[in-house]
Amino acid sequence: MTGPSLFDDGAAPAGGGARAAAPLAEVLRPATLDEVIGQAHLLGPGMPLRVAFDAGKPHSMILWGPPGVGKTTLARLMARGFDARFIAISAVLGGVKEIREAVKAAEEARALGRSTILFVDEVHRFNKSQQDAFLPYVESGLFTFIGATTENPSFEVNGALLSRATVYVLKPLAEAEMRRLLARACAHAGGATFEDDAAARLVGWADGDARRLLNAFEIVTTAAREQRQAVVTAAFMDSALSQNLRRFDKGGDAFYDQISALHKSVRGSDPDAALYWFVRMLDGGADPRYLARRIVRMATEDIGLADPRALRLALDAAETYERLGTPEGELALAEAVIYLAVAPKSNAVYEAYNAARAFVAQDGSRPVPAHLRNAPTRLMRDMGFGHEYRYAHDEDDAYAAGEDYFPEGFPAQTWYRPVERGMEIKIREKLAQLRALDARAARKRKGSG
Repeated sequence: MTGPSLFDDGAAPAGGGARAAAPLAEVLRPATLDEVIGQAHLLGPGMPLRVAFDAGKPHSMILWGPPGVGKTTLARLMARGFDARFIAISAVLGGVKEIREAVKAAEEARALGRSTILFVDEVHRFNKSQQDAFLPYVESGLFTFIGATTENPSFEVNGALLSRATVYVLKPLAEAEMRRLLARACAHAGGATFEDDAAARLVGWADGDARRLLNAFEIVTTAAREQRQAVVTAAFMDSALSQNLRRFDKGGDAFYDQISALHKSVRGSDPDAALYWFVRMLDGGADPRYLARRIVRMATEDIGLADPRALRLALDAAETYERLGTPEGELALAEAVIYLAVAPKSNAVYEAYNAARAFVAQDGSRPVPAHLRNAPTRLMRDMGFGHEYRYAHDEDDAYAAGEDYFPEGFPAQTWYRPVERGMEIKIREKLAQLRALDARAARKRKGSG
């Protein structure tokens, strides 16, 4: 996020009381590119952003990555490195008025022979028309546009703006990088001391988010000073830090990436990986009821009739959670996840349903054949409704061999194709037997005709 003013020159906060009062994340914000921790794939020797810095040639870009990985820092460093005026807008707080003010400021800077970098934080929160408002100024070169987003720009940034900007993906900081940042914070704090377990726990809680680590560091060290705790232990961490630090935005990419990983682990028959992602999501604050709904979907989409018990077990797990709540009910959901992972897999019903839907969507409204229509009145019977309908229970093996249940002239279809796994092995054998009876009946009719 940006400071209190809309415009600045990308300079670090001045020394003295103002800087001392700033959050640690702001105090330790890198002043040079070499101070940046992480993003070596972009800032290392010969890497794209390093090359842009060294060449002194800024270009419009979208910085896509989770919170606390340096998006704002990089934008500020670019303004400083290119001696450009830095204009920052937050799409959360700003609108058309702020865009107009930014354009006016950029025009004033150009009149003075100075270039401008316009940084738009949370750019995905601007609607399409607001994003379109930047296009003529990007094309004319009035400013270099840098957008920051935590969401996939393919979905959240309109195509016209996206085509004029290079997308750079920023990664969460690795454990070793987070420990470097922690060491830097400890040095700034005058040698604050963390036990190894406490440091590991702090790094784990921060989960690759530098800002989160530094904010948590401030909370813990402030508490340690107040309680005259010379060394921060893991137990002290537990008491000092809130337990509801969440590791993903419930509407963001990380959330959907993790549910995707859970679903694919179940589909891939890996119970341990499935359990890991399930617990990761619970730990991150996912609603267990949402997970229960997804587990039910997995049972129908990926197990299907290969093991019909899977759906019942998934529904039972969801009901058990409603009765017991958290944390006891989560065990029932975990049981369902593991069962689905080890169950035989079939998406035959899923594929058949989608194929039938696609056919019906493009097909006309075919009438129900007369012999399949209901005939509760004499008039309807006189009209031939239900005539020559064969009651399956009166036939051998309760099967009317050769009967056609589709509309007249309907093209032959075999949407449901059971797999050779689990219960569908038996279903496949049964259908093959019935199709053989149909073929025999067809030959008989042809011979008698």
